[in-house]
Amino acid sequence: MADRPAGRAVVVGLGTVDPALVAEPLRHCATFVASPRPDDLAAAAGAIVRADAVIDKALLERMPGLRVLARTGVGVDLVDVAAATERGIAVVITPGSGTNAVAEAVIGMALHLSKRFGPLTDLVRSGRWAERNQMVVGDLEGSTMGIIGYGRIGRRVGWLAREFGMAVLAYDPVAVPPDDVGCADLGEIAARSDIITLHAPLTEATRHMVDGGFLDQVRPGAMLINCGRGALIDADAVLHALRAGRISGVGLDVFDPEPPVHHPLFDHPNVVLTPHLMGLSRRATAATFADAARGVADVLAGRRPAALANPEWTPARPSDHRLAAGGTA
Repeated sequence: MADRPAGRAVVVGLGTVDPALVAEPLRHCATFVASPRPDDLAAAAGAIVRADAVIDKALLERMPGLRVLARTGVGVDLVDVAAATERGIAVVITPGSGTNAVAEAVIGMALHLSKRFGPLTDLVRSGRWAERNQMVVGDLEGSTMGIIGYGRIGRRVGWLAREFGMAVLAYDPVAVPPDDVGCADLGEIAARSDIITLHAPLTEATRHMVDGGFLDQVRPGAMLINCGRGALIDADAVLHALRAGRISGVGLDVFDPEPPVHHPLFDHPNVVLTPHLMGLSRRATAATFADAARGVADVLAGRRPAALANPEWTPARPSDHRLAAGGTA
């Protein structure tokens, strides 16, 4: 059994969670267990959940006192939100903490691809200086950034793109963007954009939204960046478009599945890959974990947290809190 003080709520880490990043928000309300054993899971009132942790009905049944799950991020693809809601469990998300980090990554990938950093590094490294005039280096200024999914991250990407002198277009399958940037459909944004970046949620409607039909409509030489969800793209179709010269470069921070099975797309010189880390810069990581811990503390104190994946959840009555903690009504 983990060493934990009696009478305090137990909060467990599901996935790797640095205790130092959650200690302050939980200091007055709970004991945090980073590597929970079965008895810790059974006693847990809260959990801080990493993106790769699977939260299904079987796990929830092993955690009968659980009142809150807090995701370090916004994706709940691996969380059975319906089952959690049915059990009265709040599913906290942390939508604001990684916004700027992911948006910066989009611009970074756009710069990497347009400036040809990868191929030019290889050129210098391999002593092929004489070939430098054969390489075409692009510009962000004067080009058009097409943003699919215009939520917090998409809007931040748009702001940064404008600072680089880019025009901005947007399409959102859920909420209509403002008239000054909005496109009527995917075909319009494909045809008018030099760089297409994906930030839409993953649903059955958006799965493989970037497929052969979409790529047939893109402006020749466009670049594609996905820091959203891996399954938004059909990797085979993207590779075909890249080999055919329909698109000029691809940046991926997300994959389907994760970790990914090696795909021939990964070997192309005009592809830049990162292992789903762009939302976890030093600042973003600290903010994400602190926000998740604050969400747990809010629920344990009977308060409504800042953001929920199940907004229909409501705080339990004070008597329910005592019963969940093992007290009497």
